[in-house]
Formats: sequence, structure tokens, C-alpha cells
Amino acid sequence: MAIARQVITSLQSDGTDILGTKVLAVKIADESIVSGSLLTVESNHFCVLKSRGAVLNVYETGQYQLTTPDKPLLGSIASGFFGGNSPWVYEVIYINRSKLLIRSEGVATSEEMAEMAYQVDYYIHVDTKDAALELITHLPFNGHLIDTKEVADYAGPAIEQSINQIVQVTKMEDINEHINEVRELVKNHLSEFLKTYGITLNDLKILIMPKDERMRELISLQAIGLSPMEAVRYYLALKMADKGLVSAPNAAAGVPFSIGQATGFYPVGAETGMK
Repeated sequence: MAIARQVITSLQSDGTDILGTKVLAVKIADESIVSGSLLTVESNHFCVLKSRGAVLNVYETGQYQLTTPDKPLLGSIASGFFGGNSPWVYEVIYINRSKLLIRSEGVATSEEMAEMAYQVDYYIHVDTKDAALELITHLPFNGHLIDTKEVADYAGPAIEQSINQIVQVTKMEDINEHINEVRELVKNHLSEFLKTYGITLNDLKILIMPKDERMRELISLQAIGLSPMEAVRYYLALKMADKGLVSAPNAAAGVPFSIGQATGFYPVGAETGMK
């Protein structure tokens, strides 16, 4: 945040935006913010001006000259009662109106109580000035910032509840057949939840898979048409091949492996070294 020659802007000295792609809102309180200061609001921001907890104004894109009620307190009155400093503390809050990407991860349990890991990626944005006010009213600041991680922490329980509502009554191997149903339920529930904070939900993508890596590999093998027993054999063969074991093909085929001279039956008349 740069305040130079009483110009307030969200751009830093190197030209980068203080909000970036991970910060939803940033709060600046500075004694140099007084009447006459120029407030610059970029095209992808809203700006809220507060004083002593009260909202004075909400600004959209443009540059504005601030008019604040500190003038009557300047001079000898302020010097005598407040030690030379104005008692008015102003907060400038920039709200990011760009689309931001958030990821939520967690674990649900299937009907068989198998652990299923889920990953939900979704986009959000703050659409209007009223929504910007809802955001700073209902979502507390983590220091001077509200970032996407804080939004993910708040939305996490709502997402988990929606996913478990379907996953807990569905067999593990059938979950992907209901993925669209899960997606719609999460989208509707999450949209209503975020609306309380003035946040609009856009696109949403969801991925659910077994938490255990071995189970994921076995299910992948069954997906190509192998039976459960064949999938186990091929999984074993792949692990043996990774170790360089020459018996891996035998494990895949389910046949024994012999070391040394091959054993078996010989047809009558075959050369066996015996006359």
C-alpha cells in the first residue's frame, strides 16, 4: 500500500497490485488519510471508507477526493485535547472484484466406511457495492487481510456436509456414477452459504477418489475391464516389475514360476535324452 502526496492507491511502488490473485480484501488504517486525500480505485476493485466502525462511502472505479469530518478538529482544538493528532481514524478497505480460484480438500466416508479424498475447485467474485459491504460486515479480517484460504476455511464444513450426504450412502465403486449429483448438491449448498458473505459462486469442479493409493490403482485396473481377482494379480505384477522381478508376468497370468530346468509333461516320442 502506497500513500504518497496524499494519494491512496492499491498499487505498490513497483506497480504490482497489493490484492493480487489470493487476497479478497485488504484494510489500511493510516493517520495521513485526511480530507483532501485522493483515493484511487482500480477497475477490478471496490473501496469502502470507514471511520470509527461506521461506513462513510463505497466507491467504484475512479479517483475521488475524500471529504471527512476531521476539519473541525484540526488546529488548536485537536492539539489541546488529542496531543496534536486527529482522533479520527480512517480505514480504507479495498475489495477484489476479480474472479478468484479457491481449493477445498477433505475426506468423506463411503457406505463401506472407506475413506474417500475429495478436491473441490471453485471460482468466486464480489459482484456489487452492496455485496462488498456484506463481505466486510460478515467475514472478519485475519489481521489486515481476507484471503482465499480464509474463505476456504469457512466454506469447508458446508462442502463436507454436502458431499457426505451422498457419499455416505453410496458404495465406493459407485460414487463416480453419482458425481454430477454430488456436484449439483455442493454447488447449491455452497452458493447459498457464500451469499451470506456477499460472495458469488461461479464455476465448480469436484473430484472424489479413494484416499488409499492402492485402492485407487486397483479400481483403475477394474475400470479397464479386469475382474477383482485379475486386478489384484495385475497390481501385484506391476509392483514386482517395479522391483525388477522376472516372475512378474507369471503373477499377472496366475501361473507358477520355476527356477532352473523347466518342469512339465513331454509328449510321447519327444527327445528326452533317454533311449
